Amino acid sequence: MGRRPGLTAFLKECMSDALLALMDRKPLAKITVDEIAATAGVNRSTWFRNFGSKEEALTYKLVVLWQRWAEEHGLRERCRFDPENAATFFAFNHAIRDVVTALYAAGARACVYDAFDRVMVSRRDEDLDAYYEASFYAHGLFGLLDAWVGRGFSESPEEVAALFGRMLGR
Repeated sequence: MGRRPGLTAFLKECMSDALLALMDRKPLAKITVDEIAATAGVNRSTWFRNFGSKEEALTYKLVVLWQRWAEEHGLRERCRFDPENAATFFAFNHAIRDVVTALYAAGARACVYDAFDRVMVSRRDEDLDAYYEASFYAHGLFGLLDAWVGRGFSESPEEVAALFGRMLGR
């Protein structure tokens, strides 16, 4: 009997939500799979069937949040970055700043980067120039996000997007 994709996605999100909730109470490194599974209402085998690490679960959650946000905001292009959609990227991260801040505080900055990389840098480009251009812009954009998080999201998403545009000479 095969797994239902909708159920699998639901369980993965339950487990990643459980992990985030546990991170409010204790350090990421001290959270056990047993605690995550119990909080999510699943057994350990469900965790191991879906995730190889806590970081993988956190990255999954960020990708899901992006997909949901993109859907709610009617974005047609969701899995590729170009300089024109920087404002959208910063608005999204501002909307989930509590999650991003929690991940940075837990030393899980790499999860934010991994989710960003999965969403924004297409690996399917046939055109080598387009692939490298997208990578260049996307990673520069992540660098700005990283600095913005470090400054406690002190500027508005619009201000950071405008800064990015000025850096590109636009």
